[in-house]
Amino acid sequence: MTSRAPRPEVAVGAVVIRNRRLLLIERGRGVNVGLWSLPGGRVEPAETLHAAVRRELHEETGLQVRVGPLCGIAERISEQAHYVILDFWADADGTPIAGDDAAGVTWADRADLDRLHLVDGLLDFLAAHHVLDRL
Repeated sequence: MTSRAPRPEVAVGAVVIRNRRLLLIERGRGVNVGLWSLPGGRVEPAETLHAAVRRELHEETGLQVRVGPLCGIAERISEQAHYVILDFWADADGTPIAGDDAAGVTWADRADLDRLHLVDGLLDFLAAHHVLDRL
């Protein structure tokens, strides 16, 4: 079988909920520019999954996070990329500020998720892993 997609890469994301709102970032670079997603990114060589979550969240939002258990696994395949994304529950304090790859950052309630332009599959992931139940 011939595939145009590159080799799969391991990535992480964080599901951070505060006051019944979900932390989202607007992608500013790379795949899905202009779309809203969970904060996260690639796991670097020799980096643990939890360390990657902490690093990515800090780079994209400026927040220090406490990483919890695995929320779920998502897979995103396109001609440009193939990511296997391990999304973890996480807690964070402070006010997020968009940085690094993020063009924006917001705390989204359930109604916001219907109006924001989300990355493909995010709403289904949030529903399947009972994240929406917490909003």
